[in-house]
Amino acid sequence: MSNNINLNKNPDSSISISKMDLIIPFSPDVPCDNNGQRMWWAFLASSMVTFFGGLFIILLWRTLKYLWTVCCHCNIKHKEAQKVNNPMNSQADGPPKNPNDKDDAPASEVGWMTSVKDWAGVMISAQTLTGRVLVVLVFALSIGALGIYFIDSSDPIESCQNFYKDFTLQIDMAFNVFFLLYFGLRFIAANDKLWFWLEVNSVVDFFTVPPVFVSVYLNRSWLGLRFLRALRLIQFSEILQFLNILKTSNSIKLVNLCSIFISTWLTAAGFIHLVENSGDPWENFQNSQPLSYWECVYLLMVTMSTVGYGDVYARTTLGRLFMVFFILGGLAMFASYVPEIIELIGNRKKYGGSYSAVNGRKHIVVCGHITLESVSNFLKDFLHKDRDDVNVEIVFLHNISPNLELEALFKRHFTQVEFYQGSVLNPHDLARVKIESADACLILANKYCADPDAEDASNIMRVISIKNYHPKIRIITQMLQYHNKAHLLNIPSWNWKEGDDAICLAELKAGFIAQSCLAQGLSTMLANLFSMRSYIKIEEDTWQKYYLEGVANEMYTEYLSSAFVGLSFPTVCELCYVKLKLLLIAVEYKSEQRESSILINPGNHVKMQEGTLGFFIASDAKEVKRAFFYCKACHDDITDPKRIKKCGCKRTKMSVYKRMKLACCFDCGRSERDCSCMSGSVHSNMDSLQRAFPLSSVSVHDCSTSLRAFEDEHPSTLSPKKKQRNGGMRNSPNCSPKMMRHDPLLIPGNEQIENMDANVKRYDSTGMFHWCPSKDIEKVILTRSEASMTVLSGHVVVCIFGDVTSALVGLRNLVMPLRASNFHYHELKPIVFVGSLDYLRREWETLHNFPKVSILPGTPLSRADLRAVNINLCDMCVILSANQNNIDDASLQDKECILATLNIKSMQFDDSIGVLQANSQGFTPPGMDRSSPDNSPVHGLVRQASITTGSNIPIITELVNDSNVQFLDQDDDDDPDTELYLTQPFACGTAFAISVLDSLMSATYFNDNILTLIRTLVTGGATPELEGLLAEENALRGGYSTPQTLANRDRCRVAQLALYDGPFADLGDGGCYGDLFCKALKTYNMLCFGIYRLRDAHLSSSSQCTKRYVITNPPYEFELVPTDLIFCLMQFDHNAGQSRASLSHSSHSSHSSSKKSSSVHSIPATNRQNRSSKAREARDKQK
Repeated sequence: MSNNINLNKNPDSSISISKMDLIIPFSPDVPCDNNGQRMWWAFLASSMVTFFGGLFIILLWRTLKYLWTVCCHCNIKHKEAQKVNNPMNSQADGPPKNPNDKDDAPASEVGWMTSVKDWAGVMISAQTLTGRVLVVLVFALSIGALGIYFIDSSDPIESCQNFYKDFTLQIDMAFNVFFLLYFGLRFIAANDKLWFWLEVNSVVDFFTVPPVFVSVYLNRSWLGLRFLRALRLIQFSEILQFLNILKTSNSIKLVNLCSIFISTWLTAAGFIHLVENSGDPWENFQNSQPLSYWECVYLLMVTMSTVGYGDVYARTTLGRLFMVFFILGGLAMFASYVPEIIELIGNRKKYGGSYSAVNGRKHIVVCGHITLESVSNFLKDFLHKDRDDVNVEIVFLHNISPNLELEALFKRHFTQVEFYQGSVLNPHDLARVKIESADACLILANKYCADPDAEDASNIMRVISIKNYHPKIRIITQMLQYHNKAHLLNIPSWNWKEGDDAICLAELKAGFIAQSCLAQGLSTMLANLFSMRSYIKIEEDTWQKYYLEGVANEMYTEYLSSAFVGLSFPTVCELCYVKLKLLLIAVEYKSEQRESSILINPGNHVKMQEGTLGFFIASDAKEVKRAFFYCKACHDDITDPKRIKKCGCKRTKMSVYKRMKLACCFDCGRSERDCSCMSGSVHSNMDSLQRAFPLSSVSVHDCSTSLRAFEDEHPSTLSPKKKQRNGGMRNSPNCSPKMMRHDPLLIPGNEQIENMDANVKRYDSTGMFHWCPSKDIEKVILTRSEASMTVLSGHVVVCIFGDVTSALVGLRNLVMPLRASNFHYHELKPIVFVGSLDYLRREWETLHNFPKVSILPGTPLSRADLRAVNINLCDMCVILSANQNNIDDASLQDKECILATLNIKSMQFDDSIGVLQANSQGFTPPGMDRSSPDNSPVHGLVRQASITTGSNIPIITELVNDSNVQFLDQDDDDDPDTELYLTQPFACGTAFAISVLDSLMSATYFNDNILTLIRTLVTGGATPELEGLLAEENALRGGYSTPQTLANRDRCRVAQLALYDGPFADLGDGGCYGDLFCKALKTYNMLCFGIYRLRDAHLSSSSQCTKRYVITNPPYEFELVPTDLIFCLMQFDHNAGQSRASLSHSSHSSHSSSKKSSSVHSIPATNRQNRSSKAREARDKQK
């Protein structure tokens, strides 16, 4: 070798050995060929011999097998022919053989081969854990071998290597031994050996495994075709699918494209690296050029992209020939794969991640109808500043990516809002938003859809999907149609006891409008109470100032202090209003059976219990805390309610029972029955105290400690999530809160006998509504002349637009509150529907069991029809439309209702005819003449004696689009961009939009009792039991009067109190609202909660406008005017059914008041006067 080197150094010397012999480096340590001859052909020959030798053997085996099969087939045919020709010979040979016997010999052999083949197939498949591990291991080792190739590519193509000293060669040898074993398994498991031999993975093994063994034998290394290991990258997507990493089609396709592109790129670069560093064989390898592998990678990229800088190019003929064909395929691949890869990456969902829960922070999932309007309305109410700190993260899930406006809204609330693209019908998407750990799931509905039933069906399917994934999740969903609520009862995991609620917009909308028929403006007041509104201060003495002061009030719940225990509800209500500046309207009552119900303005018989939950009207959640912190010893002499804070004296003022109970719970953390801190005598004393006060529970002086002790004693059936949501307080009853349910009332004997007629069904089976046998629609239809002769007065006119194709609005929900059983029959207002008979026929199935209902076929746009029903004498005119959602233009959705409203307001009436009709006792139904001196000062609606223009007719119009409210009043100055609650028609109670009900979603989430209270107030007493009955029969069922059903009549109703006459006339002229509040509460158990005042009452002008507006919860010192109407909750009066004696004719003393209530409540007569006097003394002391 040294001689060759010296000859190379001497240019004049003749070179007898080719230059190719000098590029093989070797040293004396490596036993290599001393002549330096290349041995690349030996490596390549090993691969070729293996490939073609195996291919020859397979083809030879197939040929022999085919010939054997043909010969055997011919032999069998020959024997059969002999049997046919010589049947006697065949019988003489012996008995016939069973055809199955010939297979007995090779059966075991076939079974053995099959079992081995099946075992090999299982080993290389991904069906078992062993197979998956083996497949992943082979892929990982292939990538490892490719990495070794990248390392060795920096060395010469062929070099002398010592196997025992070269670490990379040893590792590569180990890898290839494993590949050889895996090749054997694949060969055994292959069904078609020939196709297996020609597979890409098999070809890779042929040209990579044998050269390794040759290199060990020859003590030299050839880089050769080891770059073919890059073709294993094509299986990368399969490996990721085996590992359950790739699940979507887009991700699988993206990985497939990338792996094919990269593997082709790296393989082609390896070939160029080989031929360019080796040279052409026919050129004696003299035209080689030194190129690193990564330079070849660069060359292939600029070639595929058709850039071709020219700084690196192929010099060898083999390299250039390869580049010619590679450009054809590589350019096509680059032009097709790269754009598709970019498209897949660009189309990846921007909101396709997963939610990461934050420790200590709850989250809710909001889905359904996600738009800019619905989301902004929801967030504005949910994240309102008047609520306590809302430590809840809102996760929106929708299958359509948000537009730019909605995306900007999410970014403005990024600290509390996240959006993910997906569908609740997909369990994978539910897992992404962590629905199993969510505090609740809220489903929004599209209130403006053309097909309400289809929208409800979609939301019901969402509920089914969510409940199927996680049955314990609390769901609050919006429903458009009342009859679709029944389908939710079919879901096994739907449980209203655990907080599941369905907010039926049609039911509540109709209920709000119905209550406005009884007390105009009530719909506005209730809508403002459960909506979070910020206080807007106005200095000017205008009607907006007083209206906005009331708008700032909301409804809250808080536990009452132990200082109220034992006091009657009217006493507590008066104390809260006078002392704490809070309006208490209802409490959560726990019966002896531990069932809870919501009592709205109960009478003197209800005494406050420990831990009673109160429902308050206040402007801030912090103000309501006063009822929880109030202590008579510490706060009795405080005049400023803001100074009522938590005091430390409550623990010392507890009874012995409560002190011992709490002390035990504080010491050992257990209930008094389980702990060992108290002796048996203490336990027995506590048991006796519990029997004496069965409704008492632990004092609520500290919500974080005492309530825990209370829950230890009385385990609640609430879910842990619900307790957590309510801050540890038991903020919901064990069952769905219902309307007031007293024990059977002790009605005087004569009235009880009269009401319990065994042959007459006057009420439905629940006793909540007036009922009559079903009537055919033809019997209630009035012609125009018949309606004119009927002389209707004090009735409700319902103008309805609809046809046979319109969606049903659910008129039953409008009629039910007007037929509540807490009205006497003579107090029921007649209802007249004016509209298309075809539409009303579709609604009649749900209305035929209600009394005093009539139909005038026609159109609300016809003045003749309106005059026929005496619209100028009605108590309320309701304008509805069933066609509102069939119009795409939002501004035209309310065109029918707006036209009808303006049509009525522009009508003129002859007052003389109206007065004659109103005073005609021959035509006016009995009980409808409210000018009689025997009437009560409490009116459903007090109107002026004469109406000569339609603008004075009480109207409430339903709107779909809030901005259309500007068209209802032509004399107002409302800006088109003004929010609905700030407009004059809404403040006056003459317009109602369904959008105001959006606030109920967040209100129900924070306190599910609020929804129950609202439904109790506006539906007239709908209960879950009634919903189940309607789901079964779709109609009210009549029932006989029993003490239990008659007891259901004893519930409050909303009315309006007139101040221009009656017992409160002295307070109407300059008196204080607080004095009226206390007098009405003490004397008649009436709970006042607002004023319906003339818009221009503050002006001294003689020509005042007849429009009124709502003032919610005025302060104590608010000055009254004689024209004011007072919203109040009045008790049911049994005596009014027999004698319409006025409240003004009864004695105003507490004795007579108590005497009156004795007919209502089951209080012993002997103790009634003593209790009344004690209550008076207690009130005097508090003052």
